[in-house]
Amino acid sequence: MKKYFQIAIVLIGPLLVASCGFHLRSGPSLPNDINTVAIESARAHAPLARALDDSLNVYGLKGVSQGARDSGQNIHIYLLPEQLERQLLSVYPSGQVAEYELIYIVRYRVQFPDKEPLMAQFEVVRDYQDDPDQVLAKSRELELMLDEMRNEAADIIVRRLSSQAVAAQDAQ
Repeated sequence: MKKYFQIAIVLIGPLLVASCGFHLRSGPSLPNDINTVAIESARAHAPLARALDDSLNVYGLKGVSQGARDSGQNIHIYLLPEQLERQLLSVYPSGQVAEYELIYIVRYRVQFPDKEPLMAQFEVVRDYQDDPDQVLAKSRELELMLDEMRNEAADIIVRRLSSQAVAAQDAQ
C-alpha cells in the first residue's frame, strides 16, 4: 500500500505542476540573422571579457574578442572598466574589520546593427567575512568570490543582451 502511495505522488506531482501553468524558461537567444557578438573591453585581457565569452559559449552563442567590426550583422559589446567597492558592515571588538559588503559595478555599451548604442549598468553584491587569523585562506576565498561575481555579471549581460535584441528586433 505504501508503495502505491509513493507511485501516486510521483505521478500526480508533475501533473499538478503542469496544470498550474509552470513552464521552464529557455536560455537566452539572439535573432537568427546575428552571426557573432564582438566583445571589446577597456583593459586588454579583462577577466569579465573572458567570463562573458565563456557565458556566450554556454548559451550556444559565438563571442569574438576585439576584432569583429567588419561584419554588419554583429552585436558589439564594449565593457567599460568595472569597479569593486567595499563597504564596512561590522567590526570585531578589537576594531578589526569582520565583514565587508563587496559591490561589483559593471558598465557596458551595446551596439546593435543599424541602431543607437545602449548604455547599461548594474551591480553584483556579496557579503564577505574577513578573518585576520586566516589571511591566506581568506585572500583565496576573495579571489573565488570575485570570479563568481564576474561569472554572474557575464550571465546578466547575456540575459539582458537577449531581451534587448528582441526589443530591437520588435522596433523594426
